[in-house]
Amino acid sequence: MNLEHVQALVRELLLEIGENPNREGLLKTPERVAKSFEFLTRGYRENVKTIINNAVFASSANNMIIVRDIEVYSLCEHHMLPFFGRCHVGYIAKAKVLGVSKLARIIDSHARRLQIQERLTADIANEIRQAVDAEGIGVVMECRHLCMMMRGVEKQNSIFTTSSVLGSFHSSAATRAEFLSLIPAAKGTL
Repeated sequence: MNLEHVQALVRELLLEIGENPNREGLLKTPERVAKSFEFLTRGYRENVKTIINNAVFASSANNMIIVRDIEVYSLCEHHMLPFFGRCHVGYIAKAKVLGVSKLARIIDSHARRLQIQERLTADIANEIRQAVDAEGIGVVMECRHLCMMMRGVEKQNSIFTTSSVLGSFHSSAATRAEFLSLIPAAKGTL
């Protein structure tokens, strides 16, 4: 990412909306915004194999493994406004398990790109399933979207929920029901 070029673009944007980029409060804004976008879009420059870093371990466990309430922050690709919430991941291992912190890192890597929540949910499920060759996987994401809250329809209490279920989580209603019963419903707590 060319930070100097992004700074120049932000300066142009400030001028275009009628601001004075030379006033005290905005002098360093182009630099701050460029660094912010570098951080918020770092997923484009990350490699998931490097993130996992061989933290896949042999395991004889074939029970459901669940991590709930993983914070997620992303930018919608339609308005470049934030959406945020939580992600729940469950999988049934065949012979390998993933280091638990790697689940959160995989989520972050995919979230730190311009996204739509539907694709983000599916990408996370596919990435984790591939990493451990899971028998099945479920990912549920519950988010609030600022593009819906602070513009457009301005609905402050809306929570957008998406899910992706693969393998036994898709083919077995009992497995899917067990997973869904073990993760909490949003109930306006985001």
